[in-house]
Amino acid sequence: MPTKTHKIETPEKLQIKRIHHAKSYGLTVDRNTCMGCELCSLICPREAITITKKVKEPTQKAQRPTIEVDKEKCQYCGICTAICPYGAVTVNVDDSTTASVVDKESFPKLIRDIKVDTTKCPDDCKDCEDACPLDLITVTSDPKTGKITLEIEREKCPCCRICEVRCPKGAIQVRKIFTGRIRINQNKCPANCQDCLQVCPITDALYISEEDNKVHVNELYCVYCGLCRNVCPEENALELSRSTIRHTQVRSGAWNKALEKLTSTAEMTKELRGKGKKKTMEAVEKLLMPRKGKK
Repeated sequence: MPTKTHKIETPEKLQIKRIHHAKSYGLTVDRNTCMGCELCSLICPREAITITKKVKEPTQKAQRPTIEVDKEKCQYCGICTAICPYGAVTVNVDDSTTASVVDKESFPKLIRDIKVDTTKCPDDCKDCEDACPLDLITVTSDPKTGKITLEIEREKCPCCRICEVRCPKGAIQVRKIFTGRIRINQNKCPANCQDCLQVCPITDALYISEEDNKVHVNELYCVYCGLCRNVCPEENALELSRSTIRHTQVRSGAWNKALEKLTSTAEMTKELRGKGKKKTMEAVEKLLMPRKGKK
């Protein structure tokens, strides 16, 4: 049984702690990095995470929701850490940052497939740094050698691909973590509403069309986090579905349950079928292997 539980909230962070006699556990949400998307709340096995929408006054812009964590329900498993595309959640056991479900290979890590070739970077070019909507890229140049260094905070990168598109020489290549489909039903979209656009952290993923003065989607940049759907005031005006998630290989009932909540049924079936085929092939290979001691 825990000896103590704590919850600390500031504008910058939310922190909960559980202190046992032998170990202490902690979970921290960086409020500046957390976008209030739906991913962690969708798959928390203990339903410890909830989304709290902020009330919008008629004269104000929409604000991003905040997540709340129930300190009594949380088991510090690290699923929220593993699935967060913005790297906003960390779990600690004693003084070490960890995600036990990932360490035990019962839950995958998101794959941030980002390739950088600085030999293609033009001198004094910082287009990617300027374009990054989350300020995760830093470009430096050695004044003596002219060597260019490009650093990306990968664990916080949702892989929107804006840096790749804006780079004039193709020095960056990015593959999306999530793929899917997002659609705005203009017939249901309230007149003059821009709530989704106002909260979206990815520049140009949503935009105002000059043709009808309504919000439209540029799926080239969308990361399918679901934040826009969270703040939409009209039910079914914004439809979002995820088709694939780029992740490390894992065999786990916990991941299968998460897939069911994160993706469409059809796509989940495809992944599970793929796993089933792989297991069958491995079983056949074992049967075909020559047994030790037999000629």
